[in-house]
Amino acid sequence: MRFQLTDDQRALRTGVRELLERRFCREALRAAVDAPGRLDRALWRAFGDAGFFALRLPEADGGVGLGLPEAVLAFEEAGRVLLPGPLVATHLAAGAVPGAATGETVVAAVDGELVEWLDAADVVLGDTADAVPLRSLDPLTPLHRVTGAGDRAGAADPVAVLLTAAEQLGTAGRVCELAVQHARTREQFGRPIGAFQAVQHLCADLLVRAETARAAVYAAAVTADPADIAAARLLADEAAVRGARDCLQVHGGMGFTWEADVHLHLKRAWVRAERGGGGTQSEELLAARLAG
Repeated sequence: MRFQLTDDQRALRTGVRELLERRFCREALRAAVDAPGRLDRALWRAFGDAGFFALRLPEADGGVGLGLPEAVLAFEEAGRVLLPGPLVATHLAAGAVPGAATGETVVAAVDGELVEWLDAADVVLGDTADAVPLRSLDPLTPLHRVTGAGDRAGAADPVAVLLTAAEQLGTAGRVCELAVQHARTREQFGRPIGAFQAVQHLCADLLVRAETARAAVYAAAVTADPADIAAARLLADEAAVRGARDCLQVHGGMGFTWEADVHLHLKRAWVRAERGGGGTQSEELLAARLAG
């Protein structure tokens, strides 16, 4: 079976990428890093106006009326540029929480023992009475821990898991691009470092992991099967985390500096990997399906 994007899906992906290039370029990313915890409300409303949060909401309810595959493409692009904010929670709340679909309302949600962007949210889904702030690895994702929430948490929403996997896929693709660009331009011993076999192997592994995860994520968006989503999540987490680590390896010490963007992708990938019960919940779901 072949999974090919339609012309409309390609147009959607291009449109989201162009919107992100206009409204959240690298300068905006660095400005967000310098102002941790502050959510750009104008940017949030701009994405609401573009239909980002209402992609899967029926047209009769004021939405765009598209499906899960289209949402995955949009979230992949958001992950590619490290767009900050509780994107998944607000998207899932469209149609249920007034203003979420248009970007007027920022919605956060308790996820296991964690909640992202608690202080910036207008509406929080879940009990946060005992929430305490945590020092987040990712400067673009403020975190709170909710004591005892793990005992109350049920299975993660499969759609939330898949959209997170799509964001991870965006990071996997972007760090692959960054590694290849650096390997082509950085020179050692009078040659681009990409001429050396060890660097070539790292870049090849980056590409293989990213494309394997892409096939799994896109297929899960079509089937919407929880086991397919679990498998896609595991592959996307690996592609993002290992990909960002390998990208750092290609960059050498430069990748660890604050001025570089590579470490930001790794930190965001680590934080995303803890959503939805972490990989353990997806592993258990997939194991139960295989055993059954």
